[in-house]
Amino acid sequence: MKMPVIRHLVETQTLDALVAAEEALLEEQTPAFEVEGEDEGEQLTHVFAAIFILHHMQDHQSDFKTALREYTKKVRVSIS
Repeated sequence: MKMPVIRHLVETQTLDALVAAEEALLEEQTPAFEVEGEDEGEQLTHVFAAIFILHHMQDHQSDFKTALREYTKKVRVSIS
């Protein structure tokens, strides 16, 4: 998971475009835009993170850093 890639997706893609990219990756297809990542799994992680962050920003009127912090908190909990 690379934060600069996630930030780029949040800043350049719409929520609808990210959801379409998630669906494409899940169906082993190429998304309509480039998603950086070493493999499809990392690309999916980047897209999923960007979707979560955009939702959090909209739902809580928060900024990118706050939403990113919430996402990484959830990742840490799921790992432990």
